[in-house]
Amino acid sequence: MAYILNIETATKNCSVALAHDGKAILHREIADKDYSHAEKLHIFIDEIISEAGISYQDLSAVAVSQGPGSYTGLRIGVSAAKGLCYALNIPLIAVDTLQSLAFGLKGFSLPENALIVPMIDARRMEVYSAVYSAMFDKIRQIQAEIITPESFQEFDAPVYIIGDCAEKCKPVLTSDKFIFIENVVYPSALDMCVLSYESHKKSDTVDVAYFEPYYLKDFFFPSKSS
Repeated sequence: MAYILNIETATKNCSVALAHDGKAILHREIADKDYSHAEKLHIFIDEIISEAGISYQDLSAVAVSQGPGSYTGLRIGVSAAKGLCYALNIPLIAVDTLQSLAFGLKGFSLPENALIVPMIDARRMEVYSAVYSAMFDKIRQIQAEIITPESFQEFDAPVYIIGDCAEKCKPVLTSDKFIFIENVVYPSALDMCVLSYESHKKSDTVDVAYFEPYYLKDFFFPSKSS
């Protein structure tokens, strides 16, 4: 039996879930426009461990959302996950952020030929996106792309779009094949639970010392004026 702590901080949503054999027991999350991850993450973790009636030593692994997403958010989540793994001498599991976002549609009744496109905002008309089948198999790899009327035209199937990009994508993606599911906005640690448990069973872990978040694009610090 495995207790896995799941941490999701790739977007505005600061989310933590404790799972037992892949089933969520407790979770805490808040989507704050001001990004309250630094203030809330460790509080949420402590609250969940305490409320579950277990100790940190009962954890079998820690899972963290690996990106793409917010540079600062990812750094906070990965730093916390690494610290726990070092202290407890337990493995670290990395979960694809867009895959867990796609899992937000688990339980939805989708056509067999449907495609799921999870998106994370990446400034202006750019998004981080991937394409999955209705069975959550990856059809197209993660990429950063500018959304235009030609986006996803190679797919002749209903395309279900989820994430925090509906406002800027709706005026551009106007074909009837695009269905925007606006109540699935941010990735959640709840949707990491099954994925992290499957990785745990296969011993699919990452090196705690060398693991880095998947930023997808380089982070540029603004230059200082002379």
